[in-house]
Amino acid sequence: MKKPALEPAALPPLVLTSDRLRLAERHLSQADRVMAKLVRTHGNCRLAARKNQPFHALTSAIISQQLSAKAAATIAARVAQLAPRPFTAEAMLSVAAENLRAAGLSSAKTRYIHELARRVVDDDLDFGRIRKLGDEAAIAALTEVPGIGRWTAEMFLIFTLRRPDILSLGDAGLARSVRLLYGEMAEMQRVAERWRPYRSVACWYLWRHLDND
Repeated sequence: MKKPALEPAALPPLVLTSDRLRLAERHLSQADRVMAKLVRTHGNCRLAARKNQPFHALTSAIISQQLSAKAAATIAARVAQLAPRPFTAEAMLSVAAENLRAAGLSSAKTRYIHELARRVVDDDLDFGRIRKLGDEAAIAALTEVPGIGRWTAEMFLIFTLRRPDILSLGDAGLARSVRLLYGEMAEMQRVAERWRPYRSVACWYLWRHLDND
């Protein structure tokens, strides 16, 4: 049975601009004393400074799954060297599977990246359309692609689409940061209610806290 088409959001989804980030920082500081301290400690949130190409961002996310940051960066650099410039879906399809595996990718990740590239080339995955979808609809569209789970889709919405109100409940780092800052019994979803509508920005500060812990 064919899945129903996902409809664009009634209003264009908000994205994090520099001005909106300053609003988010003020909101978080007023709503939560812990967040106020994090904002003072780490300064302005820099989420809007990242300009990631969607295909490259998802490819990097697949590569990094279950790897340390150092190992993922090494393999990603090797993969980038294999693909003709610019780093596009068409370029990735031209790279043989055995060459991707030789660069350090598992057989599964090689299949996932080639399938992602194929869907982009065939317009089965249209990033322009995904930008117009609401958060949950965008996550649903992305997770139809093999190798992209909810966490990967949420990271894409935060760092590439720059959506302001994403809370990744499955992120182990966020869960640890919440326990460190709010107590061992703190429940992330409950604590995060006060961060709306800027939970993505709160997540950024929680990650920065871990980086400096």
